[in-house]
Amino acid sequence: MDVPPTACRQAPTIAVLVPCHDEEATIAQVVGDFSQALPGVAVYVFDNNSSDRTAQIARDAGAVVRTVSLQGKGNVVRRQFADVEADVYLLVDGDGTYDAAAAPGLVEQLLRDGLDMVVGTRRSLQQEAYRTGHRAGNVLLSRCVGYLFGRSFQDMLSGYRVFSRRYVKSFAAHAAGFEIETELAVHALQLRMPVAEVMTDYGVRPTGSVSKLNTWRDGWRILMTILKLFKAERPLLFFSIGFGGCAVASTLLAIPLLFTYLESGLVPRFPTAILCVALMLLGFLLLACGIILDTVTRGRIETKHLAYLRIPMAEKRGRRSP
Repeated sequence: MDVPPTACRQAPTIAVLVPCHDEEATIAQVVGDFSQALPGVAVYVFDNNSSDRTAQIARDAGAVVRTVSLQGKGNVVRRQFADVEADVYLLVDGDGTYDAAAAPGLVEQLLRDGLDMVVGTRRSLQQEAYRTGHRAGNVLLSRCVGYLFGRSFQDMLSGYRVFSRRYVKSFAAHAAGFEIETELAVHALQLRMPVAEVMTDYGVRPTGSVSKLNTWRDGWRILMTILKLFKAERPLLFFSIGFGGCAVASTLLAIPLLFTYLESGLVPRFPTAILCVALMLLGFLLLACGIILDTVTRGRIETKHLAYLRIPMAEKRGRRSP
């Protein structure tokens, strides 16, 4: 009796990726909880220049530990995506605030619905778990991204996500720090990948664990990220705003000169006339840059999409054996 080819396939392999910096108070619990929630799955802890015993504790807890010397979460995620081979990737912070019990459901939904990313949207009734400044920045960034791409996520900055292999291997990470969450969301929205959000519990950091986020510094980074996204993804609109500003300024300055010329036939404020011409030329230069970069952006997106399509989608093929 012939066995169908699909019956011979192994179940999808799953990798848990944990970027870490000075998380000795929580890393053992994170490794243990996710190992229990997803039996037999490898947990990879990438230590990012920790000054404490994070790496040794993670190793003792059963994790595969690797080191990334370039500081920043974005640099760590880039290495994780490049070095680890799997069909499904679960990315989670090592601070012990995310619910490991939700992991099987996130993975199940990704495989069942043929998705490329499932975001664990944070749900918390404790103010200390999710500070007001971070909530405000999250909302602002989400709305800006929604304007740029036509849709967005409720929780753009969540550190709890599940990815398909085709997502991970087509993702060209550029961010070095905490802006990586924004870049992860933009990659999916830009290529119009099938994605979903699932509400997950979010808790406070345990005693001895300190957040690496700074409200003002990282808020400024979020604003800069928004501007960079605007320029990179909608260059024609971005530079058209500059063109409009220069054209309006040039016109307003030129109107009095025009009336004076019509009345007297003279241009007494010659420097102002030169400024009007310079502003209008600058405006058209900005418009030309927008048109050229818009063409380049479309080509870049098409190249990313072709790279994405070259990777087969992981299928749900039964339960993974330990």
